[in-house]
Amino acid sequence: MVEEQAERPADRIWRRYDRRQRLIHYAVVLAVTMAVVWAVHDIDIFWPWVWDAPNQISNLGARMWPPDPTRLGAIVAAMLETVHIATLATMLTVFIALPVSYIAAQNTTPNRACLWLGRFILVASRSVNTIIWALLFVAIFGPGVLAGILAIMFRSVGFIGKLMGEAIEEIDRRPVEAMEATGASKAKIIVYAVVPQVMPAFFAILILRWDINIRESTVLGLVGAGGIGVILQGAIDTFAWPTVATILVAIIALVLIGEALTSLLRRKVL
Repeated sequence: MVEEQAERPADRIWRRYDRRQRLIHYAVVLAVTMAVVWAVHDIDIFWPWVWDAPNQISNLGARMWPPDPTRLGAIVAAMLETVHIATLATMLTVFIALPVSYIAAQNTTPNRACLWLGRFILVASRSVNTIIWALLFVAIFGPGVLAGILAIMFRSVGFIGKLMGEAIEEIDRRPVEAMEATGASKAKIIVYAVVPQVMPAFFAILILRWDINIRESTVLGLVGAGGIGVILQGAIDTFAWPTVATILVAIIALVLIGEALTSLLRRKVL
């Protein structure tokens, strides 16, 4: 009897998953594989171009090297225009995003209708890509910087408004309740009880969105909304590949500078 009990643990085989879990795992893998195969087959990829892609990349890289600095002045001016688009759009976003975030937060919204209105605005802003906004505003206002500013602004409202709304919902209710007990007005409660608690989050979110807007502003010119993308599109259309290389290097440099600057500002704020 003792020998049988001693042998039983040795006969057992440890398995990470039981039979049911393994079947579920295999079913999920099979479903994902079938979905991928169906998607690849449905989009009708021209596979000879895929296999030839390394040769094309090598050929394009050879044509882009060395970069051509002859239009460096115009490129720098366009880069500054790109920064202006991102900065102005970010600043203008504040005047729309803050009121929307206030009514979209459950603990500060006046009523349910305002709550759903605020959330609809945030969802609508985030659902439409910046390029789509730019196409719409180019059709309305014509090509130029104004369309780019409005496109970035309308896209940023959803980002800043959502994060600020979540920050407002997480505030400490005790200062608000204390001011309500003294009979303070709504405006004073917002200024002295809500705003001080969300100011660090506000500056962090604003800096982060400015960094994102700089990246997004670099491609707006591809649809005629101003910035460095205008020169980039022109260089691609005329097969001026050395100029394209210079523009790409300038964009990478701008993004790196923006990343370093935003990291410094976030450390100062937080």
